[in-house]
Amino acid sequence: MKRRTFIQSSLASAALFTIVPRHVLGKGFVPPSDEILLGVIGTGKQSHGLAGQFIGLEGCRVTAAAEVYQGKLDRFVMQANARYAEKTGAASYKGIKGFADYREMLGSVDGVIIVTPDHWHAIPAIEAMEAGKDVYCEKPLSHTVEEGRAMVEAARKHKRILQTGSMQRSRESFRHACELVVNGYIGEVKTIKVNVGDPAVPCSLPAEAKPEGLNWDAWLGPAPVRHFNSVMAPPLSFDGFPDWRLFAEYGGGILSDWGAHMFDIAQWALEMDNSGPVELIPPQDRNAKRGLQFRYGNGVVMTHEDFGRGYAVEFNGTEGQLQVSRSFLETKPASIATLTIKARDKHLYKSENHCRDWLNCIKSRELPICDVETGHRSASVCHIANIAYALGEPLTWDPVKERFNKGKANKLLGKKYRKPYDIGI
Repeated sequence: MKRRTFIQSSLASAALFTIVPRHVLGKGFVPPSDEILLGVIGTGKQSHGLAGQFIGLEGCRVTAAAEVYQGKLDRFVMQANARYAEKTGAASYKGIKGFADYREMLGSVDGVIIVTPDHWHAIPAIEAMEAGKDVYCEKPLSHTVEEGRAMVEAARKHKRILQTGSMQRSRESFRHACELVVNGYIGEVKTIKVNVGDPAVPCSLPAEAKPEGLNWDAWLGPAPVRHFNSVMAPPLSFDGFPDWRLFAEYGGGILSDWGAHMFDIAQWALEMDNSGPVELIPPQDRNAKRGLQFRYGNGVVMTHEDFGRGYAVEFNGTEGQLQVSRSFLETKPASIATLTIKARDKHLYKSENHCRDWLNCIKSRELPICDVETGHRSASVCHIANIAYALGEPLTWDPVKERFNKGKANKLLGKKYRKPYDIGI
């Protein structure tokens, strides 16, 4: 189905829905006119926890889910229906409908939650926004720099609210850490260390028998055709996070997977949400997985480096040091960590719940804490880092034009899409 055709179909089908009286819905529900109806795209490991958060919130309702692996879709629908039954005290609940093609559910929802592999983020996000839907998209927002910019343009053109799933911004400890840095409590920032995992590598997994119920061609989508391997789409019995994220064709390595969290915090503290570094200097060892340096226009040098504290960020200033992760916020001197941000100080956007923040912004039409531009910029740091590691040579980056000083690097800012897939650029 061509994009224009399914958008028109989606908008037409949306007009068929009518308001249901409150008494018909029973305990725990409000009328559809008061609810934001949500569809989940991708029903793997991450989707269960994320959908659970939305199910626990008032003012929204998950009504649809789409997945190319039938067994995972059936399991998600069953478990999500059970959660709603428990929430409402009903003996059973069957309000969530499953779809093999996410496009078929766009006409019945107000917003979509995208929890697919990275290579499948941009296309459904852009198509949903073209169809008038708001979007919550897991991090990293995009698979390439060009995809991210296309997502920003789509959100602005269609006036859609897009929240990127870099949820550390909605944790008080990270916000407090960034406010300490922004307000100069460690002095002028000179260097930053960010520890996350390795850059992406090409996929070379051997062929395996494809499981029944998996539409492998649809799973690949815009990616190159290759044989199935269970590392990419694990069986139903697998309870971990799949390793498609390690491979350049589908993700950005753990450099991107966790970098979308930790580089995001560095960007926030540097007030670079609409910008980025201007130079990248890779380590001399071409095989090194750490050591890449990013230089910002303000003179700050950020290094991808393991400084012995797990996945975390370290800020070094003229008057102190701050280290922050999901398990600690520590400073030198120690007294800085517990300082109260003064009323006259600069205060960053405060969100206490990442999912709720998106829902609030859908109603207010204000930008959420990790707006599409913010998510794009943080993901871009990861993308250009992967490019620098791959090429192994210094690169100058223009964060305004979003271009390198070298043509071979610029060729890696996008990717070739397998027909008939595209992002409209």
